[in-house]
Amino acid sequence: MKFKFDWFLKGMLGAVALAFLWPAPGAHGGFLHPELLNKTGIALIFFLNGLGLSLMALRDGALRWKVHLLIQSSTFLIFPLLGWGLIKLASGWMSADLQTGFFYLCALPSTVSSSVALTVAARGNVPVAVFNATLSSLIGVLLTPLWMAWILGHSGTGFAVGPVITDLLLWLVLPLVLGQLARPLLNVWAIRNRSWIQVVDRLTILTLVYTSFSDSVQQGIWSHHSSMVLVETIVGAVVLFFMVLLLTRVLSNLLGLSTEDRIAAMFCGSKKTLASGIPMAHLIFGVNPALGLILMPIMIYHPLQLAVGGVIAQHWANRKVDLK
Repeated sequence: MKFKFDWFLKGMLGAVALAFLWPAPGAHGGFLHPELLNKTGIALIFFLNGLGLSLMALRDGALRWKVHLLIQSSTFLIFPLLGWGLIKLASGWMSADLQTGFFYLCALPSTVSSSVALTVAARGNVPVAVFNATLSSLIGVLLTPLWMAWILGHSGTGFAVGPVITDLLLWLVLPLVLGQLARPLLNVWAIRNRSWIQVVDRLTILTLVYTSFSDSVQQGIWSHHSSMVLVETIVGAVVLFFMVLLLTRVLSNLLGLSTEDRIAAMFCGSKKTLASGIPMAHLIFGVNPALGLILMPIMIYHPLQLAVGGVIAQHWANRKVDLK
């Protein structure tokens, strides 16, 4: 599996550029009415996710508890602890909003599509990847906002968990459940129109990217930061990614996992979701004008994990003997 600079990644760059050139429509109070558009888009994204989520597919990978424990610990424990350490080290030179963005990246669940696709390409344990990527998405609905409440509480920033959980239940969990309930009626249609559904999903995410950056531009957040913000974000994302890869590889060896399970563990345990991360950020951070800056780390991390993951998957796919 090779990395492709596809239309979605180009669209992200285009959405950010448009926000800098013409922010008014997507900013708070703009004619796109982002306060309504964003929540409607979030509901649509998670309804489509629920429609495509096959809980029956979890059965095949459910019994390998060692690899499940490693992947979920990597996603929701090791990653946040590394993020906490990073922002402690960077507190003297990294802005508070970018620090929040890095910890938000670390608190996010794993991806579903790319984790599974890379595991397939590398000839890893696909049922384990499907099980853990799906489970991670479900766990993240609760753990991601709780981690954010913890870190923002420690930084002295007010964070009301109750309203955030309510919004997540209303605009994320409910559409996900409705999509799952609609599967018996719409599953055949969804399979037949999978490519169009993916386009709608991605276009909705790009709309959220545009509105996120529009508000930041409109309120002058970026005027306080130099181009070094981009350098800091790239360096931080690279350091986090390779540290997690190394730790999951070492822990997989210590647990005596098979090569196939190690592949699934490394891909699922090192991935972070952009597709769920952007809509969740709108619910967690609300109308925070620095939302564009907060989202920078996940937007840099996303293509990085695909590019490096594709190279690693190709390496493993070409193996002739068991690496265990």
